[in-house]
Amino acid sequence: MIGLGTYAFFWQHSDRVPAPLSLVDALQATREMGVELFQICDYAPLESMTAREVADAASAARDLGVAIELGTKGIGPDRLSRFLELAGVFDARLVRSMVNGPTTRPTLAEAESSLRAALPDYEAAGVTLALETYEQLPTADLIGLIERVDSDRLGICLDPANVVARLESPRACVEATAPWVKNVHVKDFAFARQAGWVGFTYGGARMGEGLHDYAHLLETVGPRARGVNEIVEHWLSWQGDAETTIRTEREWTRATVDYLRSTS
Repeated sequence: MIGLGTYAFFWQHSDRVPAPLSLVDALQATREMGVELFQICDYAPLESMTAREVADAASAARDLGVAIELGTKGIGPDRLSRFLELAGVFDARLVRSMVNGPTTRPTLAEAESSLRAALPDYEAAGVTLALETYEQLPTADLIGLIERVDSDRLGICLDPANVVARLESPRACVEATAPWVKNVHVKDFAFARQAGWVGFTYGGARMGEGLHDYAHLLETVGPRARGVNEIVEHWLSWQGDAETTIRTEREWTRATVDYLRSTS
């Protein structure tokens, strides 16, 4: 299933724009695009919301017919327990996380211990924990960790854009992780020359205009045949003013959704 994530609304949620969208606003915008899945991922306000506010957001999602996935960072016992609790409120079947948290960097042995402690509760609840590919952990180490823990409810959130920062090939990342992929983050990416031709910047691109060989990902991972959801997000830099930035963000979202639908 195609979904939108909070990173597709990064600037629309930001206090740099005149009227930032609330979580419910983003859910409504998602449904208006004919999309029925939303991933609340690294959305800081979620962690400070009261129980009543969380319940109201979950109720709004159900009323709109939008299924929810959740996303956080870190695999400490308290964090994974809290997001499993939130998954219960939202009827979410997947929690995306990263091995490293905002202030924690466990060893692989510590990460394995944390996951072994947390997975029985995830398994009992029928919730999948998907750990994202990213530059702070070699892809081979992430795969090894998941193989050792060996749970049907543990897998990978595939984002091949991230691994470029540690000089890994996005294509190789896709091929290596394919058997363990439980979730996909969809965005295009590209390099551009810096002003003065001194070096490059690495950032987002409109879907289909960058370097991401998404057709290869579809062929290699086969997310649709396996029921793996594809979550739209962006790496969009500030476009100089709020109006232009918001307009571009919305255009990129529409372009990505249209691209995904055209390949189904």
